[in-house]
Amino acid sequence: MSTPSARLPIIYVRGYAGGTPGIEKAVTDPFYGFNEGSTHIRVGRQDAPVFYQFESPLLRLHLDEGYHILVEGSQDKYLENHDTIPPDSIWIHRFYDRSAGNWGAGPERFDLETAAADLLVLIEKLQARTGAPRVHLVAHSMGGLICRCLLQKVIPEQRPGRRATDYVAKLFTYGTPHGGITFAVGFGVPEALRDMIGPNGADVFGPERMYRYLTPVARQARSGPPVGWRAVDMPDDDGTGSAEDAAGGFPLNRVFCLVGTDSADYEVAHGLSSAAVGPRSDGLVQIENAQVTGAHRAFAHRSHSGRYGLVNSEEGYQNLRRFLFGDLQVRADLVGMALPQDDPDVTWQGEVELKVRGLPVLMHERVAPHWCPIQLSDPPPNGRRDRTAPDGRDADRGGPGTDGAVRLATAFLSTSLPRPGAVPLRYALDLRVLSLREHKGFFGFGDHLERTADFADTLIVDVEATGPRPAAWAHWNSEISGTIKDLRPADEPPLPDEDPAAASWVSRVRLPSTTVPFLGEAARVRLTVGPWH
Repeated sequence: MSTPSARLPIIYVRGYAGGTPGIEKAVTDPFYGFNEGSTHIRVGRQDAPVFYQFESPLLRLHLDEGYHILVEGSQDKYLENHDTIPPDSIWIHRFYDRSAGNWGAGPERFDLETAAADLLVLIEKLQARTGAPRVHLVAHSMGGLICRCLLQKVIPEQRPGRRATDYVAKLFTYGTPHGGITFAVGFGVPEALRDMIGPNGADVFGPERMYRYLTPVARQARSGPPVGWRAVDMPDDDGTGSAEDAAGGFPLNRVFCLVGTDSADYEVAHGLSSAAVGPRSDGLVQIENAQVTGAHRAFAHRSHSGRYGLVNSEEGYQNLRRFLFGDLQVRADLVGMALPQDDPDVTWQGEVELKVRGLPVLMHERVAPHWCPIQLSDPPPNGRRDRTAPDGRDADRGGPGTDGAVRLATAFLSTSLPRPGAVPLRYALDLRVLSLREHKGFFGFGDHLERTADFADTLIVDVEATGPRPAAWAHWNSEISGTIKDLRPADEPPLPDEDPAAASWVSRVRLPSTTVPFLGEAARVRLTVGPWH
């Protein structure tokens, strides 16, 4: 039922480099950092480092997917001198070159809108030379804002009548401050000073400036961002309306945000940045600001950059590879919960880890020690929510008609990647449910057992996609006799498909009976498997 995704050109857009010295250092790298690897990985409860050699996303795309790296002295000259270029090729948007004095000419002042406009020129050049209908955009930090400026403002203004999807197939961002950069200290004063003075162009991370470059001029209010405007909300283009109606929008199901949760290993400014932004961040971008509302996302315990950075990580690469080239989308939601309401001081949290067979890293990890548990109580007793959708719903929750669904994880799989013999695709979902007592901002520890869950188990999911529709099996680890590797799901019938006429396969898995007293009789994990092209 699945077909491999078409090979399209990949354009990498790097992040913020700071002032002139930082820019001039950045442009000396021929691949703007996409070629950086790492030799460390954090493992274990104490986050002890061990040696692990990750070659870089650039090299891995070349080795694993056969992508070409075409330079021959100059990327721009290569494009000019070759009428035909293979579409499976990687390109760097060298937008900082014009702002550097390295090449003898006087540097121009960096302008984000100009960088976005230059990105459109590069895309059109690649479309003409490769014959590819679109490109994939891969961006780190501010690079994701350049991409969004392209999609939401530049294309509607400079190519009226065209959709953003006429140029871009998918957008993947590493640690992009989609909601800007805010600080956990200073009561808003540091942000106000940054936005007023704009040192080294850092005002691009403030709401006023973001509103200007994410909104077409014709739609901008003179007084600035209207009440309720949020940078994290990206207009969706579901493809049903006209190009004029869709101007400034992009399909949210084609956007993936990799969110970093390791603030401690961000070493810029000797750790001062991490201290100012706070622990609920990757050291520079707070967790709630690193996501586009309604887009796909994964959480990784990596920092914004550095030796434990997002871009130069196996976790980042595996999510990138499967998002770009996978052919199956799998999703897990917690539905039908009925949490106890007898004690208003008790709040409920979920923790989840997603693993794919054959990989040495977690694809997705939301746990309390990393400041990103899933808030199951609605609303949490302390009144705080994770970033909400435009209608006020919790970003982890589904919309109307979704049984109050709480999103646990979304991942992309590839039927073309090697497997250990003729076995289904397999992933595992570690699920933990914990309760905390909190009264007026103070935790109660009278009957508390630290890091002890009221429920903890692993759901092993096997997916077979060789027929016209996928089939899936699910087993709780606590109910498996023997080792997980010896589990052979094909010996039993697959889970029932709730609606065989729908585009995606859907089924609900009953939770172990031990959860009934606090999650209710109707609580289920809803599994969805569908094609991903």
